[in-house]
Amino acid sequence: MTTTDPTTAVTLDEETISAYRRDGVVRIRNIITADEAARFRDAATAATRVAEDNFTGSAIFNQYVNIWRQDDVLRELTLDSRLAAAATALAGVPLRLWHDQLLIKPPHNGAATEFHQDAPYWPHGGSRHSLSVWVALVDVPVERGCMTFIPGSHDHKDLRRQDLSDRDDLFRASPDLRWEERTTIPLRAGDCTFHNAYLAHSATPNLTDDPRIAHVAIYIDAEATYTGAAHVVTDGLGLTVGEPLEHELFPRV
Repeated sequence: MTTTDPTTAVTLDEETISAYRRDGVVRIRNIITADEAARFRDAATAATRVAEDNFTGSAIFNQYVNIWRQDDVLRELTLDSRLAAAATALAGVPLRLWHDQLLIKPPHNGAATEFHQDAPYWPHGGSRHSLSVWVALVDVPVERGCMTFIPGSHDHKDLRRQDLSDRDDLFRASPDLRWEERTTIPLRAGDCTFHNAYLAHSATPNLTDDPRIAHVAIYIDAEATYTGAAHVVTDGLGLTVGEPLEHELFPRV
């Protein structure tokens, strides 16, 4: 795993890049400082009082999408050049922002985020690579809802979307994955994971007295095209099917 000075640009060594491309996930410690994480945590807490929760009524988590368009402090994190530079190095192709999101598991939420892939939900065609950076804004030990991954599962690129509230749905779609090795990655505030959009992952319930607060920036191939499939981020934007997502919501990084 790579450890960096969080005040400088992130430079990833070849071992880290190779591990990511083999496993589909890598942890990077101190992608932002602990002080930055605390500042963004406070901004996230404030933003959730006014932002729309896309998962209203769900016990799994609260989800606030495109928060960078609503909060100037969190915009800094979403567009942070350290995140974008590391993502580009890992992906190996030019990228654009797809969207960001706050993912918050309330205290004692009582529900896991079950195994699923991200990419099947997205209206993208011809994407050579897409990935997410999941930044912990608080300490996230296992009991607070950290993520578990199935390394290598990003080679399963033809699966339907999976129900992240159903613990068996991914394994009905791909029974072989049930028996693969799993890697659980707890994080300290300021740490992150990058994971491939096709990598199967889950998160434990939050069993603690404090909320789990994570900020996620998602990047896609800058040349990926729009398929026209429904998605909360693209619906109503008037994008052209078969063309790249050239729109202010999806800046190149």
